[in-house]
Amino acid sequence: MSLITVSELHKRFNLDAGFFAKFGRFVTAVDGVSFAIGRNESYGLVGESGCGKTTTARMLVRMYEPDGGDITFHGAKGPTAIRDLNGRALRRYRQKVKYVFQDPARSLNPRMSVHDVLVSGFLWSGIGGTGGARVSIGKEELRAKAAAALEEVGLSANDLDKRPSEFSGGQRQRISIARSLLPQPELLICDEVVSALDVSVQSRILNLLLDIREKRMSEGGTMSFLFIAHDLQVACYFCDRIGVMYAGHLVEEATASSLWSDCLHPYTRMLFSSASGMKPGTGPAGFDGVSKKPAVSASEAGAGCAFAPRCPVAEKRCFEEKPAMRDVAPGHRLRCHLK
Repeated sequence: MSLITVSELHKRFNLDAGFFAKFGRFVTAVDGVSFAIGRNESYGLVGESGCGKTTTARMLVRMYEPDGGDITFHGAKGPTAIRDLNGRALRRYRQKVKYVFQDPARSLNPRMSVHDVLVSGFLWSGIGGTGGARVSIGKEELRAKAAAALEEVGLSANDLDKRPSEFSGGQRQRISIARSLLPQPELLICDEVVSALDVSVQSRILNLLLDIREKRMSEGGTMSFLFIAHDLQVACYFCDRIGVMYAGHLVEEATASSLWSDCLHPYTRMLFSSASGMKPGTGPAGFDGVSKKPAVSASEAGAGCAFAPRCPVAEKRCFEEKPAMRDVAPGHRLRCHLK
């Protein structure tokens, strides 16, 4: 059963910025993206920088408002259209769907103690309060909740009175995760949460998230993930299913095991070649190493496939006709003319 479904999501931004910028020139960031995340499932969105994966994730919590499409959250009270939420209802939804940012050094206020970082958002969430007002909770109970969240991510209750600057990058990311876990969310959006960390620290953070999911499931709760990454190998390790994005489009979607053993889209193969550090001539079939041609945006793609200018196997049809997303096997979707 799906926890959240995304249908034909669209988003574009004004190409010019500033007070005196002209309005009317746009760049398309997300162009008709559809996927679903099941309960207790980890779903990955993978692609190069600028492909639209972070924009997609931010629309799920209404940091950006979609220009088109639907986002539906399937909670205990039935399906809810996210675009219809406002005020207290939106605050409650944002406690069920929490966002963990890429850079904890920027997302954690350096002037606040770890305790205040953890509880400030929770206090104003409206959970347990009335009319969306500040939650009424005793100081001792609040500190106990903060300590429990911190210990769940492998830190100590003794760290509550420290400042974020006293911790390493990996520890600060654990604090960010603890802040998101405090209101007991059902979906955690992890936006490149390990990309800035050392490889050894990456594995510890990923295993921590998997352990948290297992713990929540064993207690009868729900813990799903939307995992944003540019490294396809990392995503295959962590995720159950993966959607590969390019120029605002979802170009391939499959289980992580199927994608690892039998990826079909030329762009997915290029990502694997890049992640593996393969030498020219040793990559997936049809590729001689990694394409050096720059990526294009959805706005620059023209009438055909957005990946055609970089694809070594593109044909005339690829430049003239945009491929549709279609099922090629059970649970495996593809946007490509040649497969």
